[in-house]
Formats: sequence, structure tokens, C-alpha cells
Amino acid sequence: MQHTPPAEPPPGRAVPDRPAVPVGPITADAPHHPGVDRPLLTQSWLDLTFLHWAADPADVAPLLPAGTTPDTLDGVTYVGLVAFRMHRVGWLRLPGIPYLGSFPETNVRLYSVDDQGRRGVVFRSLDASRLIPVLAARTAFRLPYQWSRMSVRRDGPTLTYTSSRRWPGPRGAHSTITVRTGAPVEEPTALEHFLTARWGLHSDFCGRLLYLPNSHPRWPLHRAELLHCDEDLVAAAGLPAPAGPPASVLYSPGVPVRFTRPTG
Repeated sequence: MQHTPPAEPPPGRAVPDRPAVPVGPITADAPHHPGVDRPLLTQSWLDLTFLHWAADPADVAPLLPAGTTPDTLDGVTYVGLVAFRMHRVGWLRLPGIPYLGSFPETNVRLYSVDDQGRRGVVFRSLDASRLIPVLAARTAFRLPYQWSRMSVRRDGPTLTYTSSRRWPGPRGAHSTITVRTGAPVEEPTALEHFLTARWGLHSDFCGRLLYLPNSHPRWPLHRAELLHCDEDLVAAAGLPAPAGPPASVLYSPGVPVRFTRPTG
């Protein structure tokens, strides 16, 4: 899959410096995190569709937590719109919750690297259909979860994801995404590894940068064709609205996931 080489930044819009320490490698398999056998959270991510557009690092940098900069591939960063089914979220080693812990979700995410060289994602919004998990995530982790009306429908190889935001807003921010899934990806490209092999998230917690590691089996990725995309979630997240088709469209049937305790 091709991706566009970076353009020179306009005058007065300097791209932030990378961390002084070496940036960690992009690995298809999760690195070992201390405490992975004692997870803080467990869950499964199912029926995922990944849409990604190239973005100017200068547009992304102001939206990241202090202590992080845009992660780039060949000078380009990306904005992700990821729709999926969250399944059976659980705390510690307790069984996952079947109803409250299972719901559709669609998130807008950016790609980050911190001063310790750790690569991650930063969520600009996470729309979910269950109010209690939304409130819990906003309170416990200060993540920008949004309560939305949502659905995921499958018709053979075709999946349609819908969302319409209820609270806190902007109310009515929406997305409708339809894809047709295709053949398995035998060997992901460098771009596909960059966009999917992410083993932690960066978050601003009351002015302090937190890194929340995760681990899961290697992604089973599939090719996918985007049939329809009507959305304003990216713009609602403070980013320029996507112009043109995505640089990457992927599908995955899903993986079980563990989150370990956050670190600074």
C-alpha cells in the first residue's frame, strides 16, 4: 500500500522535535510488560474496521498530551477512525461483564511517542453505547468517552457501523461506515504495522502523562473495501475533516486484550 511522502511544513508551522531517547521499535507481537499476568482490565475487541488518513504532524501536535509528539512514518502521521464491538470488559481477573461490558464503539485516534521513546495512541474521542462504562472510563482514566446511539450489523462479508452522539457532545456528531471484508493479510506492510501494532495509550490524567500498556495476540488482519463513509467524528475531535479516500482500510475479526497498570 502506498502512502504519500511528507510535504514541507508551511512557514511558521514547525513540526515538533522527536524525543531525544531512541524510539522503540514497531513490533507485530506485544512486548513483555511487567504485570501482564495481573491485568488491570480484560476485554475483547471484535469485528474491527480501521480507516486511516494521512495527516500533517503540525495539525496533530497541539492535540497530544504534554510530553508526547506525533509518531510518524517517513515524516507522515495518521488519523484513525476505528469501529468495532467491545466484548465483556472485566476488572482484574474477574470474569468479563456480559451486558454492560459489551457494546459497539467507534474511536478517533492519533499516533504518539513520548519522552521515553514509547510509541502509543492518543484517543481524541471514543463513542460507546453504554452510559455506565462511559461514565466509568471518563472518571477513572479521564478518557474522552462519549455516550452515543450505535449499532453494528453484518450481512455476509459486509459490515455497517453507525453512531450518533448523545452526550456530552458535540451532540449529533455521527458516523456511518460500511465495509466489505476480504482476504487475510499474509504480510502486513510497514504502514499497516505502524497503524495497528500499538502496545499502549497515552493520556493526560489531571496534568500528568500516563501510559497504559496493553497486550494481545498478533493482529489477524484482512483486506477490506470501503463501501460507504459518512462521518464528522474526525472534525468533531478537533482535526481537519478527511479529504479524499483513506490511505488504509483494514478489517480484523478481533483479539482478546489485557491492560496492565498505568505508568508515568
